[in-house]
Amino acid sequence: MRICFFGETSGRGRNACLALGHDAWSCDLLPTEVPGPHRKADMFKVMEEYWDIGIFHPTCTYMCVSGLHWNKRRPERERETERSLDEVRKIMSCHIPKWAIENPIGCISTRIRKPDQIIQPWQFGHPESKATCLWLHGLPLLIPTKVLPLPPSGRWMNQTPSGQNKLGPSADRWKIRSRTYLGIAQAMALQWTIPNITEEPI
Repeated sequence: MRICFFGETSGRGRNACLALGHDAWSCDLLPTEVPGPHRKADMFKVMEEYWDIGIFHPTCTYMCVSGLHWNKRRPERERETERSLDEVRKIMSCHIPKWAIENPIGCISTRIRKPDQIIQPWQFGHPESKATCLWLHGLPLLIPTKVLPLPPSGRWMNQTPSGQNKLGPSADRWKIRSRTYLGIAQAMALQWTIPNITEEPI
């Protein structure tokens, strides 16, 4: 299958599909972090080509819940939120027969439509928490592959005692937090590209 991961620089989704023999690419205005087929280009131009599956990671900066409270105090952010929502609408109207949009909890749910599914890394073998919404077209819900129990501490490895993400401020913080977890990338590759694949939760 011909598959593109739009808005991906980590190469994790792309490489998981390459490992299964697919013609898989990543696409972003930034270069790829690891070697592999990558289009350094505007995704809205690349998505006009033929793809069997498109998996989109639109920038969440102006749409996620954690940042929306700034909009009323900073009108320029509100304009960026509207622009980001228009991009999501454009993605949803694309000609790609099967697509998924991945984003944190935010205003896509209230302004466009609710997600088809909300997943967590701990459902796919990672002892961490990060609620991730999926909007799907022509693709099935992801089946958890390895559900982990909550640690005795009552919080996941990436959480502070108050439940916040404990990753410290840095220039690359946004990039680190946006990387797809390997377990989720592998589940997407297996369950979305191989017909009739089923996986039982572990």
